[in-house]
Amino acid sequence: MNNPSGADLPQLVLKRHEDRRIRAGHCWVFSNEIDTAATPLSAIAPGAAARILDHRRHFLGYALVNPHALICARIASRVESEPIDGSLVALRLKSALAMRERLVGGEHYRLVFGESDGLPGLILDRYGDVIVGQIATLGMEQLRELIEEQLAALLAPAMIVWKNDGNARDLEALPKELRTGGHAGPEAVMPDAITVREAGLTFSAPLAGGQKTGWFYDQTANRELLRRHLRPGARVLDVCSYVGGWGVSALAAGAAHALCVDSSETALQWAQRNAQSNGVSLAVRKGDAFDTLEQLHAEGERFDVLVVDPPAFVKRRKDLPRGEAAYRKLNQLALRLATPEALLVSCSCSWHLPAESLPVLLQAAASHEGQTLRIFATGGQSPDHPVHPAMPETRYLKALFCHVSR
Repeated sequence: MNNPSGADLPQLVLKRHEDRRIRAGHCWVFSNEIDTAATPLSAIAPGAAARILDHRRHFLGYALVNPHALICARIASRVESEPIDGSLVALRLKSALAMRERLVGGEHYRLVFGESDGLPGLILDRYGDVIVGQIATLGMEQLRELIEEQLAALLAPAMIVWKNDGNARDLEALPKELRTGGHAGPEAVMPDAITVREAGLTFSAPLAGGQKTGWFYDQTANRELLRRHLRPGARVLDVCSYVGGWGVSALAAGAAHALCVDSSETALQWAQRNAQSNGVSLAVRKGDAFDTLEQLHAEGERFDVLVVDPPAFVKRRKDLPRGEAAYRKLNQLALRLATPEALLVSCSCSWHLPAESLPVLLQAAASHEGQTLRIFATGGQSPDHPVHPAMPETRYLKALFCHVSR
């Protein structure tokens, strides 16, 4: 891996015609695309780097390999003179940082978004002088120390925390873990929470028990869009609120009331803390989102703004029919609580739900309730979650801003 030319690395040859998607820019190589008679996967050490060649032995790129995974190789370099080493990691991190400094600014954002930033399997979120990372692949796990070294040189963070609790690690036979790294070492005292600054507000979220790396940076731009369209004095419902990002943001922008609904008592406690720290107050309701919305309807509650931001209902392609039904039902229940001329913000973070499907599901929900929807804005991932144009898998978040009328 330290060979400057990469010429001595093992090779994986693709079958005829299996290079087309890779040449178009996609980073993933599947095990059934390898000519295993010519270059057996079993000959590659798990986590090692390899040269990827087409069936004519033409160079396509350098990839990190896990011969035991369905996605057996992930390309990180397409330049033959740039193998996967510390120099490449440094180059990728510098480029990622430059993009965030230009488009986001400050010290709070997603610093690295996996394949989109040329570091497949790696997520890095920056919380001031603390960086929280997640590694999903064996090959990137092997580069952990290199990543820590380059982060230290680039940003000198006070602490690096590895929150490796994602289900993707199961697919790579990697253990789940929560540990500190970098110069602090694995024995360093880990903070209980991370602190986020967004739009002049300060939020805190639990680290060990929090979702993702602690915060949802991907919704930053969508929360800004809601603030732009929020009327002073509005009553806001934040469904699947987590630690109150939408609700607190709306209150700070002039909403008179916000109710956060979540199944986690801990998340709601953090939401109330976040409201208090920003000089506002919000109501909370613990419970299943579907059941709670039905209860609110029975109680005669009505809201001017309804934010529906559930977890992914479609985690696998085979879950699509059931997931579509869940999205339709949840939005239908929310629409029952709408005041005349209300706003609905409906989100889906399920990559397997096609972007064109969400408007259809919302229309079905509105029709069932005798309402008319007009979509006036669409949102996606914030700029710190860039989309790789050859990899639709990197475009996952959908947000529709709708005007509701009867």
